[in-house]
Amino acid sequence: MLIGLCGGICAGKSSIASYLIEEHHFKRIYLARTAPTPAVEKSASYTHIPTPDTSLDEESLTFPDVESLLHFVTLRWRERWVTTDIWDETVVDMLMRRPFFLLVSVDAPVSARWERFKARCAAQGMSPPLLGEFVLRNDAHLFSPATGLATLLHRARLRLLNSTTSLTSLRTALAALDLPNDVRLRPSWDQYFMQLADLAAHRSNCMKRRVGCVLVREKRVVSTGYNGTPRGMKNCNEGGCTRCNQGSHAGMDLGTCLCIHAEENALLEAGRDRIREGSILYCNTCPCLTCSVKITQVGISEVVYKEAYSIDSKASDILASGGVRLRQFSPPRAGLVDLSVSAPEDYCSPGAPNDAILNRDYLHMAQELSGWDENEGRPIILDPSG
Repeated sequence: MLIGLCGGICAGKSSIASYLIEEHHFKRIYLARTAPTPAVEKSASYTHIPTPDTSLDEESLTFPDVESLLHFVTLRWRERWVTTDIWDETVVDMLMRRPFFLLVSVDAPVSARWERFKARCAAQGMSPPLLGEFVLRNDAHLFSPATGLATLLHRARLRLLNSTTSLTSLRTALAALDLPNDVRLRPSWDQYFMQLADLAAHRSNCMKRRVGCVLVREKRVVSTGYNGTPRGMKNCNEGGCTRCNQGSHAGMDLGTCLCIHAEENALLEAGRDRIREGSILYCNTCPCLTCSVKITQVGISEVVYKEAYSIDSKASDILASGGVRLRQFSPPRAGLVDLSVSAPEDYCSPGAPNDAILNRDYLHMAQELSGWDENEGRPIILDPSG
């Protein structure tokens, strides 16, 4: 596995790399910089500010180009590697050709990153840029047409929002995330078929809920289905089902609903002769009572669902009495993940101390942008109404 971390200055890439090295036995590798040092990485005097891990020891590995790095890791792909040297889309294009590469982006509020950058400058005995200068240089670093890194953040399979306020809370959140999980590279069968069910759900036109279903036997797709009105009728989103378009509550007026459920469509498509012992039904929503009766009747062996559906608790009893195994599948968190939510040590609900920390940071931003001198002791009144 090779994890590539990309993101803005002081977003937390090196801290995450250090966590992977210390807790999961990753080894850090380096790629020579292919562009000039971004201005944001320099102090007010434009002297380069090194990161804490810039001094390489004898065991560190540095490669002159992405081709040589990729060749090295390909021969050792069963080992664990991490790099923060994701410079441009050319590097990403090359790395993404390999099935062992995972691109992870890291971002953080600009106020938090500025505070971290000031601390880095202080550790080096250098003067930091003012907030306004930091913002302008950061914009150039991320959004420059030639070398901007913003496009790379959107290509990441996993996007981390690192608004945590301590290394301890960051590591707690990363432990809960299980970043090195191999299914992030290649989905398990459950994840693969559930993703197909999610894809089928996007074809749904039901005004109440998008549901998709995949019927599988011996790891082969037998049929798929999604909910909607019967063939030849108006689609639900075109007024075909009065019950759905009137916004009836869950479990109410089901006798007047004209939509066929995703599970029903998948079973009808497959036919009884194609459903044998060992068939598994994947659905992104737990089947209702009516569908559970039909699933039991046709001989499905197992039902795997992602989201609960509390319309009738008897559905699980029906499946159990028919010998159908029912289980919920929870895939690893993907997409945009706010690490502060998984960091209970410093994350609080709105209005609690964590908000006070953020409000303090934003007050400092306003003070510096306005030229307010803290030593003068004249407070600034922030009026939300403008």
